[in-house]
Amino acid sequence: MKAAFYNGNKKFEVQQVTVANKPGPTEVLLKVAYCGVCGTDIHIYHGNMDQRVQVPQIIGHEVSATVAEVGDQVTNIAQGEKVVVRPLQVGAPHPSDSGYTHIGKNLKFIGIDTPGGMQSYWIVPAYTLHKIPTNLSLQDAALVEPLAVACHDVRLAGLSGGEHVVVLGGGPIGMLVAMAARQAGARVIISELNDKRIELARSLGFQVCNPLQQDLVKEVNAFTANALADVVFEVSGAQAALDAMPHLLRVRGKIVMVAIHPQAKPINLFQFFWKELQMIGARVYEPEDFNKAIDLLSNQQEPFAKLVTEVAPLENVQQLFENIDQHPEGMKYLLKIND
Repeated sequence: MKAAFYNGNKKFEVQQVTVANKPGPTEVLLKVAYCGVCGTDIHIYHGNMDQRVQVPQIIGHEVSATVAEVGDQVTNIAQGEKVVVRPLQVGAPHPSDSGYTHIGKNLKFIGIDTPGGMQSYWIVPAYTLHKIPTNLSLQDAALVEPLAVACHDVRLAGLSGGEHVVVLGGGPIGMLVAMAARQAGARVIISELNDKRIELARSLGFQVCNPLQQDLVKEVNAFTANALADVVFEVSGAQAALDAMPHLLRVRGKIVMVAIHPQAKPINLFQFFWKELQMIGARVYEPEDFNKAIDLLSNQQEPFAKLVTEVAPLENVQQLFENIDQHPEGMKYLLKIND
């Protein structure tokens, strides 16, 4: 079978390797159809996670697949069913987890901490799998994992119909957050700098503000009839967004922190005190978020497929990652693993 190995130094190598062994009693062997490229995969490609990834390693976690074989104790998944993978390997519980295993202290992320889905066949724990309906193609299903991130963010925000939302950052996750928020009944404005991403967002029906050319606070004020936003999703990872976000919110508004800020950055805490603001951290997803993402993709009420920039065969993995680096305006990139 084919497998793409990340070898460090921005290098991938596709190799022919022995077909995966039979799955264990509670495992499933998957025939991988598509594997999306995540922002985390790009960080790996740039060498920023070499302390965590065991080079050489097969990476990738945004996977759609067909079940090839099931372990002896697996009863809820059958051979031939179409599935997606929720790539979280739950570790031993820790008292500080408070029962939230999806972000537990001993959690391992499949495809980062352990081998991932950029291979023809892949063995995963059965509990990670979600079945997809027959009307959802395997290519579209490769968007379930990143959309589940967005569904988790929107759920934690507690959005209700008619609320005003600002999404800071119109990249892949930001755009998915905007679409999920719209499906929850919110009115959404996106803040984005890249002209091509702005064009895409507008084609999807969103109002967009470029804060380099417009005053974001004034635009949000006009968008909300002077009420300001109920919820701000920070998805950009930029200091300018952190500076702006408390000024975009009404009294007792909420910030959902989606972006990863690995270094400490200043935030205007006076605004949190003055307006009784809340900030909510949002990381990965839970099973219900995967189910919601599958429902949204199946219902086809949002044109999610428009977010796919390129689909390439696994053999072209090196070129695909180079393309991503050269085209920062791109959105979702998919590797086609098997026909």
